Amino acid sequence: MANQSAVSEFVLIGFPGLQQSFHIPVSITMFMVYSISLIANSIVLILIILKRTLHHPMYIIIGNLAFSDLLFDTMTLPKIIAKYWFDAGSISYYACIFQLFCVHYLGTIDSFIIMLMAIDRYAAICKPLRYHSIITNRLVVILCNLFWIITIFIVSPIAVTTAQLPYCGPKTIRNCFCSNISLTALACADNSFAVQLGYIAAMLVLLLPLAIIILSYILIIWAVHSLSREENWQKAFYTCTTHLFVIALFYIPRVFVYTSAQLRLILNPDINVLLLCLYTFIPHAANPIIYCLRTNEIKDILKRTFQIRFCITIKQKSPGLQ
Repeated sequence: MANQSAVSEFVLIGFPGLQQSFHIPVSITMFMVYSISLIANSIVLILIILKRTLHHPMYIIIGNLAFSDLLFDTMTLPKIIAKYWFDAGSISYYACIFQLFCVHYLGTIDSFIIMLMAIDRYAAICKPLRYHSIITNRLVVILCNLFWIITIFIVSPIAVTTAQLPYCGPKTIRNCFCSNISLTALACADNSFAVQLGYIAAMLVLLLPLAIIILSYILIIWAVHSLSREENWQKAFYTCTTHLFVIALFYIPRVFVYTSAQLRLILNPDINVLLLCLYTFIPHAANPIIYCLRTNEIKDILKRTFQIRFCITIKQKSPGLQ
């Protein structure tokens, strides 16, 4: 690959039209989003691993989603933050290809895991008596592991095809990280096959899970509306609406960006990067809060943990009370 490319490194520029005076506010916002994602997803992972009461299908699925989001943000956000803080935006050719693979790999994993989560919720709400016979820990673990393996074979051709293109310059990537769309645009040869391959793969891993998710939530809302009392229906509808908002934020902008690139529609570069940040990093910070930390089980665990810590602290500071 190195012999085919005159470019040994690329430069990530984030928002192309961003004025110097806005670099610090934007980077601080990214740092805050990363911090929230890091803390929330880490808490979710630690609780699910340590608490045996959470070792059941829904939390196994959420744990896989948290792990994927944590890896994605760690692979991308520190680099673009360093670019704005220390002007360290350069990334080597091979590191860029590796980041490209990880970005598409983890994004695909997220799509499959969110689909599995919707199926799990459908079975739990619409088939409650048969739920534990349909959705088991063993089945969920097998499916999650299968997704992590199958995705390698989906994403590898995209990374290899993109890497085989020659890059002669320019070497500036108008994005926050290396991706198929941003990198193939810099190729100094015909990139149509790489672009089409990326688009076909993206539509496969986005539209098929999205269709299953929409169908699942339609059936869930219909079942809840038919069986629940008015106050329960309103609570369930609010929960479903919150889930669907995050799901829509994950899928719809992605489909729009990929389709725009395929149709060669010219979008404002800053709008394009803003859309990318919205559909990538915001869901990663919101997922653990919406899907996990708001549940009664997690609230009870956190409440008991903080109460125990508080009591221990009080006893240590006041030995006479023992």
